[in-house]
Amino acid sequence: MNLHVLPIRTAGAAENMAADFLLLQRYPGAPAVRFRHYEWRAPAFTFGFSQKIAFIRATLPPDETFDLCRRPTGGGLVDHRDDWTYTLVVPRGHPLEELRASASYRATHECLAAALVRQGVPALIKTTCEPAAEGNACGAAGVCFQRAELYDVVHRESGEKIAGAAQKRNKHGLLFQGSLWRPAVGAPLDWDQLHDDFVAALAESLAVQAAPTPWPDFADDELSGLTDAYSSPEWIEAR
Repeated sequence: MNLHVLPIRTAGAAENMAADFLLLQRYPGAPAVRFRHYEWRAPAFTFGFSQKIAFIRATLPPDETFDLCRRPTGGGLVDHRDDWTYTLVVPRGHPLEELRASASYRATHECLAAALVRQGVPALIKTTCEPAAEGNACGAAGVCFQRAELYDVVHRESGEKIAGAAQKRNKHGLLFQGSLWRPAVGAPLDWDQLHDDFVAALAESLAVQAAPTPWPDFADDELSGLTDAYSSPEWIEAR
């Protein structure tokens, strides 16, 4: 099995969420782990599948314009205005996909922490937390980066949360959506090098071969159709 490293894309919040979900649901060809780093066309926030829209509206910064989209994964409200965002998709049957949520969360974040350490960032995994927080990237408050939870990536010296994530499992595999808060790194970083080092760490941990791979050809209008659905009030305000 290979690790397909997909091209970087820039899109709005709904399209980014739709693309991630299609990478889980419709990826063509032989089973492969999929990784992509992506960027945001405009200031954006995303929030967890089960979160209440009333809480989200009350928490968002007032009098600002931004994209807003409900994610297909769990977790809390994420501010993407100054983050580094990635998605990892692991097909059904791979050992990482078969782990408990807390274990897959830790394994992926250990790879990210290792990539940060290679550039001198004193990053480590938070290993003490209330048991109820296992597998939950954002804790009871529902807002990422306000505090670190179990197996988040944190700064060794400041204790500040650097990275969190949210997960979804279904019959197709594991969807892992991660976010690194750039200001928490605390030092200049070569972000291209971070991408490459993170991919290398993932490939070693997952025992797969990393390979740059073109963007998959989804069915005609499939991405645009799902983007429209994720942009709709019915999806955003579903709860």
